[in-house]
Amino acid sequence: MDHLREAFDKVKQDISSLKQELGFLRNALVDTRNEMIDICTILQNLLQKTEKIQKEQESLASTHKPENQTVSTHPSTHPTPFKPLKPQILPISTGNGGVPTDRQTDRQTDRQTQNTPEIQKNPVDNAIEILDSLDSIKKEIRLKFRRLTDQEMLIFSTIYQLEEENGHTDYKTVSEKLKLTESSIRDYVGRLIKKGIPVEKTKINNKSIQLKISENLKKITNLPTIMQLRDL
Repeated sequence: MDHLREAFDKVKQDISSLKQELGFLRNALVDTRNEMIDICTILQNLLQKTEKIQKEQESLASTHKPENQTVSTHPSTHPTPFKPLKPQILPISTGNGGVPTDRQTDRQTDRQTQNTPEIQKNPVDNAIEILDSLDSIKKEIRLKFRRLTDQEMLIFSTIYQLEEENGHTDYKTVSEKLKLTESSIRDYVGRLIKKGIPVEKTKINNKSIQLKISENLKKITNLPTIMQLRDL
């Protein structure tokens, strides 16, 4: 009897555990069903939004169509829109007394080419072009002055300074300033000119020669800037 009771109690426990598992499965199914319902509602909302967006795009496209079609409504007033254009292709027009059409096209193109210079560049573009040209000029100046020896640079800077102070200078003044002979100053000035340094020589009264730095160089840069460019 005891064995039967123990077996019966085990069966009861198994049945109760099975009931618990079934309850767990049922709850899991309910949760899964609720999640599926939520997913379906989300998908339905997305579909509605996409359909709404498509309808808005179609309505926008339909509103723009009549504006584009206004160009094609003009030729509809003619019963044959393309046939009347054929006589205009003839080499001689009938409306201007037999004048060749080539002259008309030449005049039209001339007018167009005359109008093209009216288009001006952007001031910013012009400024950039000017700055680029200045940069290239400064690079060229830097290369030229870097080729000079220290003594040649001394001669150039002395001529520059004496001209700024007195308005002019000559071989004698430079030689006295640097305590060198005039012949050596002449030799150095010749070297500067051969190396592309803009030192100008002007004969005064067929006697003395004045030394001068080119005004174009002074407009671009000054002596301190030249010294800085040379040291770069």
